[in-house]
Amino acid sequence: MFGLGSVAHMVVGDKFGSFLGVNLGFGFGVTMGVHMAGNISGAHMNAALTFTNCALGRMSWKKFPVYVLGQFMGSFLAAATIYCLFYQAIMDYSGGYLTVTGPTATANIFATYLPDHMTLWRGFLDEVLVTGMLQLCLFAITDKRNNPALQGTQALVIGILVVVIGVSLGMNTGYAINPSRDLPPRFFTFLAGWGIQVFRAKDWWWVPVVAPPLGAYLGGIIYLVFIGSSNPWETQMLENPGAYEDRRISVLPKTSSYPPNSSSLTPVSVSPTSRPSIRPVPPLGDSVNLEQF
Repeated sequence: MFGLGSVAHMVVGDKFGSFLGVNLGFGFGVTMGVHMAGNISGAHMNAALTFTNCALGRMSWKKFPVYVLGQFMGSFLAAATIYCLFYQAIMDYSGGYLTVTGPTATANIFATYLPDHMTLWRGFLDEVLVTGMLQLCLFAITDKRNNPALQGTQALVIGILVVVIGVSLGMNTGYAINPSRDLPPRFFTFLAGWGIQVFRAKDWWWVPVVAPPLGAYLGGIIYLVFIGSSNPWETQMLENPGAYEDRRISVLPKTSSYPPNSSSLTPVSVSPTSRPSIRPVPPLGDSVNLEQF
């Protein structure tokens, strides 16, 4: 809803909106969604990323239709809410005619449409690439074995990621990158008076539905193959866990200072051969069960 509202400001608000404002609206809207749903569902707000998690075995396929249905319902209701809030502004701007193309088009408030400088298949490849970048970066942000975002900052970092993608790669297609963000609002405009043209304009409607899941899956595969499978921390522990444990303990900060031999405990010598096997414990992750947004 924040994202669509920011687009409405840019389209019908004259001086009240901007392309940067649109990116900020979508980015920090995602941040709020992650805060609200991170510990409930893993913050699944994108059908393409939900599909990728299922396809890569990170989530059961049984959850897929439930999550996608929730995403579609939320997106449809967001479009209806923005339509009600900005109804008079839309009518004043368009002269009472709800159009999909032209100088007073307003359907682009709710869904993406291909600009004149793009062809259909270039737009398809653009959506695949941009969504792949989204999934690739999300895996890096949430991978506890790599260099994840600090605890409590994941939502903000993900929001900033969406803003960065928008300001750097969003011009060509409007960076739908999410079937749940594009298809339900498009269907709402079909019902609300824009008509069948919302599905016929340059035959674009199916691209934001098909291209993002493909791009997200490819981005996930690239991360797992080239980055996730070559984690030096995990490899080092598997080769010499005892040495890793010694090194890990030696860098712990000293919390107190006592003179030597001041303890009443009898020192015990443990030889390397009699030393019990220590299984290293991976570093504690953040408390948010964040899967994808």
